[in-house]
Amino acid sequence: MAKQTSHSLRNLTFYQVFVRQHSATQDFNGLIADLDRIKSLGVDVLYLLPIHPIGKKMRKGSKGSPYAVFDYYQIDENYGTMTDFDRLVEAVHQRDMKIMMDIVINHTAKDSVLTEKHPDWFYHKPNGEFANRVGNWSDITDLDYQHQAVWDYMINMLAYWAKHVDGFRCDVAPLLPIDFWMAARTKIDQINPELIWLSESVHPSFIKYLRDLGYDCSTDSQMYQAFDICYDYDIFEHFEAYLKTPSMLHKWMDEIYRQETTYPKNYVKLRSFENHDQARLHERVRDDQHFVMLVSLSFFLRGAAFIYAGMEHMVDHRPDLFEDDLIVWQPNRSIEPLIKKLSKLKKDPMFSTANFHMHNHDQAVVLSYENKKTCIVGIFNLENAKIIPVPLLDGTYTNLLDLTPVTITAHQITGTTEPIIIKTSRGNYQ
Repeated sequence: MAKQTSHSLRNLTFYQVFVRQHSATQDFNGLIADLDRIKSLGVDVLYLLPIHPIGKKMRKGSKGSPYAVFDYYQIDENYGTMTDFDRLVEAVHQRDMKIMMDIVINHTAKDSVLTEKHPDWFYHKPNGEFANRVGNWSDITDLDYQHQAVWDYMINMLAYWAKHVDGFRCDVAPLLPIDFWMAARTKIDQINPELIWLSESVHPSFIKYLRDLGYDCSTDSQMYQAFDICYDYDIFEHFEAYLKTPSMLHKWMDEIYRQETTYPKNYVKLRSFENHDQARLHERVRDDQHFVMLVSLSFFLRGAAFIYAGMEHMVDHRPDLFEDDLIVWQPNRSIEPLIKKLSKLKKDPMFSTANFHMHNHDQAVVLSYENKKTCIVGIFNLENAKIIPVPLLDGTYTNLLDLTPVTITAHQITGTTEPIIIKTSRGNYQ
């Protein structure tokens, strides 16, 4: 684990924004106008998709992907100016939130500033054309980190932005040498030692695929040497298997519990059930009740919570990366009150330092955090269990999410259709 990584990162709620799709004005000003609402959700970190100009050569769609960066030192003029961005940063800080930017340095647009100035820094096909190591990503070309000059340029670029923002979300970070990330972290720590480093780690099947092709690709265990937080992609295939086949719930939960021993003791996972690359969660669940259970579970799991803008309104459609495709906000479908409660509960130090346990994961998932004085138990009836065993003494408790009484008899509760979170003394915990 990065030496300065704090357990307290597990208490944070991240909110992802695609500026182009977030507001009617599609710019920083539109986002600033929404900051009070975002803050009210209990958000700690505002995370922006790439904000740089997009390349034009072989652009996908009419607008292009923000992951096809033209110039790392510029702001997409459609979003505003650098002055406008600084205003956004200031507005975020005034609301006691942090701001994180997406850094895409595995590749650039095919007509980027760097392809023009330093074409030798990239992979090439035998005929001399720009190339990718993998994938049919026609709008981008991969940088070759065998060149020290690439390291120097990118670390200097990170140092520039570290003076403006509070965190980096690093796109496909495992595809770059782990030694590069460790060198970058050492440099940036001298500028902003509190900066949060989030790695978009990748699926195990993708790691194996790249390695079989002869390329290097780091596991989450390796990435934690330089990063504070890793994506949940190491077990995402098990999550997807559960959504398709409910009987696979136990396997997904087993993999979550395995993380407790696979990674460093202070590991931090980003519990992201949807994002700009993945289908909306509400599109994949069977009904609203299932959605609410899973969202509540995502906040209770060990790690940082994550909202992709629109999730709080049960939006089904994932915004297009390549076209104008504004979020259709649905106030009549809002679960904002629930998220406010979950985010507030997430701030409890128990979620960052107490011992994490899994008690049941057949139809209902029962989890707990406990220390010498206190315990918090979460009960999430994902598959309509009729009887749910719980690790508490018989009695009546209060569900912190809606303040309703919860009766436990013979260490069991009858089936519930709402998520339940109970905090009580250690003496009631079995």
